[in-house]
Amino acid sequence: MTTPPVPLDTLASRLDAEDALAPLRRRFLLPQDTVYLDGNSLGPLPAAVPPVLRDVVTRQWGTDLIRSWNSNDWWEAPLRVGDAVGRLIGAAPGQTVVGDSTSVQLFNALSAAVALRSGRSLLVVDPDHFPTDRYLADAVAGLHGRLVRQVSPADLRDFLAAEGHQVAVVAYSPVDYRTGELYDMRALTGLAHRAGALVLWDLCHAAGALPVELDALGVDLAVGCGYKFLSGGPGAPAYLYAARRHQEVLRTPLTGWNGHADPFGTARGYEPAPGIARARIGTPPMLSLLAMEAALTAFDGVTMTEVRAKNLSLTGFFLRCAEELLTPLGLTPVTPADPSRRGSHVALRHPDAYALVQALAEHRVIADMRAPDLLRFGMNALYNTHGEVLTAALRLRDVVRAEGYDRSPRRRGAVT
Repeated sequence: MTTPPVPLDTLASRLDAEDALAPLRRRFLLPQDTVYLDGNSLGPLPAAVPPVLRDVVTRQWGTDLIRSWNSNDWWEAPLRVGDAVGRLIGAAPGQTVVGDSTSVQLFNALSAAVALRSGRSLLVVDPDHFPTDRYLADAVAGLHGRLVRQVSPADLRDFLAAEGHQVAVVAYSPVDYRTGELYDMRALTGLAHRAGALVLWDLCHAAGALPVELDALGVDLAVGCGYKFLSGGPGAPAYLYAARRHQEVLRTPLTGWNGHADPFGTARGYEPAPGIARARIGTPPMLSLLAMEAALTAFDGVTMTEVRAKNLSLTGFFLRCAEELLTPLGLTPVTPADPSRRGSHVALRHPDAYALVQALAEHRVIADMRAPDLLRFGMNALYNTHGEVLTAALRLRDVVRAEGYDRSPRRRGAVT
């Protein structure tokens, strides 16, 4: 006799009652009556951030003024916050620095990788990479007289067997930003290294969402933003990881004074600082940097294994909700059902994706979309619940059933 499936509301209640991470939700200032499933684009405000920013603005900047570079240790913040990020991405201290934007860090990392493999002519990127990654690969290749090859992760083995001897760097992301598909970092890193190439990982959709063991995997370089799963705030500074074995020969093209061995010596020539400090560039954005440092305390006492387990539970539950409530209405999941191939967001395909996301927002469910037809729902173990996931699925079902949305909105926001 077949056991009937547990009703969705009963299952959601049980999973939330058993959730050991549930108390962490109090570490965030979430608006009441809103289901926030867009932390894969912008993490919500951690409760630790406002008091720190008040202190930074009123005391450190307002009273201590320029003395804060010493008295409040502003100068060491890029390295100190870098180590805090490093703890979440499997990096030992002294290998991660925070500052500047993701685009700047990508440009520096790609250029440094090319310089470390000067005899090789090819940069390999995923054709479905986030646009910035592809744009910057083209820019770096053009500046250095190299060529870009767009090769999907599934095709990398065959490509390297044929042309691996010409590949300087393979630049991928562990998670497809559109579909949430998770790639095998260990396998892909190994393939690149056996071909003599370096590996650069873009961790924007992985850091803070799942275990990333950069040191253990022998990764060469990595970059990532601070404003998604790390909840560092809008425009939070990005980070660069460089394995210790590369640091003394690392040459980045943007050689700002902060990365000089003697930054206040005003030497005419550039001499890079020892270690990862050479990857510093200009004066860091201190308000954003210190806000991000405070935000990272939301991970205190939590392992990334625990975060990953709950994120898989949330995304798996959403996929079940989609199967029962949404697939019959024409919303098709494109995120892999296999947990080993799934990141921390779920994407559904529907031709009216933009209109549906806007209608959901009117019903106090915040998600987002990616052109042309994907609705994305980001799950974060630190604050989301299974009950919220069910609420989002039910409200989406009701919107579609009632056709309560404008299929052809006259005006779209600049950000989707």
